[in-house]
Amino acid sequence: MRGVALGIAQINHGKRAGLTRLAKGDWFAYYSPRESYPDGAPLKAFTAIGVVADDEIFQADDGDFHPFRRRVDYVSGAREVPIAEFGGALDLTSQPNWGYRLRLGLVPLSDHDLGLLRHAMIG
Repeated sequence: MRGVALGIAQINHGKRAGLTRLAKGDWFAYYSPRESYPDGAPLKAFTAIGVVADDEIFQADDGDFHPFRRRVDYVSGAREVPIAEFGGALDLTSQPNWGYRLRLGLVPLSDHDLGLLRHAMIG
C-alpha cells in the first residue's frame, strides 16, 4: 500500500532489471502473498492495479536503501481480490507450481488474465 500511496512500483527488493521490461501504458498489478513483508499474515490477493505512467526508471533515496522505481497511476478504489476468487480461471494458475513464478517478481499476464483481473478489481 505504500507503493500505491507513493504512486510507484518497486519490484525484486528495488532491483532495476525487471523495471526495464515495463513501458508507458502497460498495466501493472501487485500480488501480495502476505499482509506485510516479511512476516505478515498470509493474504494471497491482488491488492493494487494501475497503468505505468512514463518510461522513466528512477532511483529513490531511502537512507541506506536506494531502490529503483517506476511511476504508476493506480486505480483509486480498486478492490482487493483474493487469488482463490478466480478458481481455476486464470492462465497464471493453470500450471503446476504457479506460485513459484510469482516469486520471480515481475510476471507477464495473458490478455485473458488481465481482463479478468481488471474486471474483478475495478469493474
